[in-house]
Amino acid sequence: TEDEIIVFEREMKEFWTKLKSIYGTEQINQTLTLRDSCKESIKALSEKWSKRLKEGDAMLDKIQDYNNEILQQSQRISENQEHFTEIKSKVNQKEEQKKDLAASIQELKEELMKRQEIISSKNKANKERVERLCKSKVLFEERLGLEIRKIHNEQLQFIFRHIDHKDPDKPFMFTLSINEQGDYEVTSCTPPLDCIEEFQLKVRETNNFSAFVANIRKAFTALSYK
Repeated sequence: TEDEIIVFEREMKEFWTKLKSIYGTEQINQTLTLRDSCKESIKALSEKWSKRLKEGDAMLDKIQDYNNEILQQSQRISENQEHFTEIKSKVNQKEEQKKDLAASIQELKEELMKRQEIISSKNKANKERVERLCKSKVLFEERLGLEIRKIHNEQLQFIFRHIDHKDPDKPFMFTLSINEQGDYEVTSCTPPLDCIEEFQLKVRETNNFSAFVANIRKAFTALSYK
């Protein structure tokens, strides 16, 4: 109430009057000056620390930005590392495939060389056999009345005459070839002989070609007397 306020103001005046009488005006002024100085110091310090806090907050924001950027770079590095690892794995697979392919090619080359050697060896053996047959041609013609002709597909045709005493010019013949295994093979026989397979197996075992031809002539001669 207004009365209470009036009473409070009166008491305050009395308090200051007593305080002045006790301490004196100069001491009160010094106290007030000290108070104001403290207020100014506290205000300046508050402003200083407020500025420092703002700078600290700004620095924390920058650090956070740096941390975020480092995290992003780390993620990119991790992704690049995974991509690099994947590429390296593919390169290693290609290298392994290349090695396997090179090994397969080398095996094929070696197999081809072996086959070429086998074919060359067979061709050489076949050529030697044909040469022996050709060298024996004169001997066969003189002693056995035999004519040898080279016909299609590298086959040799053997024609015997002077076998049938009733018709000396009648031909008895068989055709001979060398198969893929390098063995002698009779492909035709006129007139046919039941023993031709036996003679063929025997010449493959003994490689005695002269005896083979002589046996066939004997078989033709025996057939002519039947």
